[in-house]
Amino acid sequence: MSLTLMITILVVEDTPSERELMTHYLRESGYTVINAVSAQEALSKAIEQKPDVIITDVVMPGMSGFELCRSLKKQPATAKVPIIICTSKNQEIDRLWGMKQGADAYLTKPFTREQLIRTVKAIVG
Repeated sequence: MSLTLMITILVVEDTPSERELMTHYLRESGYTVINAVSAQEALSKAIEQKPDVIITDVVMPGMSGFELCRSLKKQPATAKVPIIICTSKNQEIDRLWGMKQGADAYLTKPFTREQLIRTVKAIVG
């Protein structure tokens, strides 16, 4: 059994096409994927389903990915779950802010399949 089959990733993305692309790339690489379309939904799913990694967009209605990151790191059930921020916000200040909020990696859009998988592998080993 492949190690990737035991890894569950929660993808938090409000744009359907981007969520579908990311989900496709991850499933094609053998990962189990859970989807959330908002930060609020992601908080619930993260606690209930205990993913191994969370990938979140930043710009979402309601709560931003940065706020989600902070909230997840404050929850005992999710504090140790690695978070990858995946966003079109590509300025160094955005990356630094994301890392300060508790993110473990920062991936900018548009990304290739290889960039996404490399980032995930760097987090999960």
